[in-house]
Amino acid sequence: MPQLAESALRASLASGALAPLYALVGDDETEKSAVAQEFLDSVDEGLRAFNVERFYGADTNVDVIADAAATFPMMVPRRIVVVFAAEGLLIPKRESKAAEEAQERLEAFIDSPPAHATVVFVCGDLDRRRRVVKRLLERAQVVDCGTIVDAADAERWVKARSLQAGVPLDASAVRTLVARVGTDIGRLRAGIDRVGTYALGQKVITANEVREAVPAGPESPEDFGIANAIGNRNPAEALAEVAAALDAGGQPFYLLGQIRSAAERLPAERLPVAMDAVLRTDIALKSTGQDARVMLERLVVELCGFASPGTRPPFRR
Repeated sequence: MPQLAESALRASLASGALAPLYALVGDDETEKSAVAQEFLDSVDEGLRAFNVERFYGADTNVDVIADAAATFPMMVPRRIVVVFAAEGLLIPKRESKAAEEAQERLEAFIDSPPAHATVVFVCGDLDRRRRVVKRLLERAQVVDCGTIVDAADAERWVKARSLQAGVPLDASAVRTLVARVGTDIGRLRAGIDRVGTYALGQKVITANEVREAVPAGPESPEDFGIANAIGNRNPAEALAEVAAALDAGGQPFYLLGQIRSAAERLPAERLPVAMDAVLRTDIALKSTGQDARVMLERLVVELCGFASPGTRPPFRR
């Protein structure tokens, strides 16, 4: 089963060096549709009518797919044939002799697809015990849509998706979004949407806009420093982390949310007093004219006192 990362697929799409067969799998239906659209968009818009075909598995059959793929491309190197909800084609509704013969023809097509076409099967739930499904996953380039390997892969994904969505993130904004959100594809997509709405109309969106629009999640790498400092009862480190976050443009209320997440991981016997300190700070930020930096600094020093020696939150760099 050849596995292909989305970043490697994009390189192939950019160069035009496509394989004859692809299978898009995974639980993220939005991402599978977006990747399928990238195949369709790889053909110049003025030539798509002659070189792109879309089908739905339950509404077509192997002979239609084979005929579409067999047609020679016009003024482009390859035809693109996309079969959405391909499980409707790969898994027949009922068993019969005709269905068995159709499955045999589908296997033969998978074994020997036309060299001038790229056929993309966008798959939902598959019975991987079936022979034709096994054959497809053995012969096709399999792209697991929705799985991001690491931060570098996440940055490539954000860059590609933000460009597609018309959200002009600069390089620092891309890095900051990944740092605040992590590698979960759903949260990354939501982050792009939030930033796009917040900075609507801007020609370039920077890291500052990302920090203002997208709160860091409790498992965000940006949360590690403060959380670990509090868990280690290290007020000097906690103060340095607060200063760095604010100096980088972090908003006090978003930073308070990160501190609250760290406080929630303190030992149970110290939790009520710690959460009371967080609540007092929240009220003060909203209702007094005191300096937000000073209030946050006091809070993290107080929380460091509530942490038990050696307590470490479940965060690792």
